[in-house]
Amino acid sequence: MSWTRISERADTADPAAIRAKALDLLARREHSRLELRQKLIQRGFPAERIESALDQLTEERLLDEARFAELYACGRADKGYGPLRIGRELRERGVPQELVDTVLARLEDDWLPKLRELHRKRFKSLAPANAAERMRQTRVLRQHGFTLEQIKHLIFKP
Repeated sequence: MSWTRISERADTADPAAIRAKALDLLARREHSRLELRQKLIQRGFPAERIESALDQLTEERLLDEARFAELYACGRADKGYGPLRIGRELRERGVPQELVDTVLARLEDDWLPKLRELHRKRFKSLAPANAAERMRQTRVLRQHGFTLEQIKHLIFKP
């Protein structure tokens, strides 16, 4: 079931109203084009009118997928998430694969330090004592989106 806010139902076909709401949303944080489209549809704006407003915002560089992807990836990396998870989350938000690859490549040198920091926080930097502990630590780090190669590099070459 889709919901719309009662206060926003009036005059939803007006391009100026669509632009104003889009700018209001963009003022709070960066959005991908897909996220912004979904939020505007939720607020009762007609889908056929939204596209032209989004095109105009993109042209004016007020809506920028590359900027969104970079800010999102850096923020998630700072919270301890790895390239696999961040890439999946960006694709879920409608960011094209080429842009995801570009953004993740820029962070390539940061993954091992971020992984070490996450390992230090979660496991007090203790090396796994046995195979069961190694598997447990690997599972946790994989859930955060780090590759098996990165995890092996951390565990076997600290």
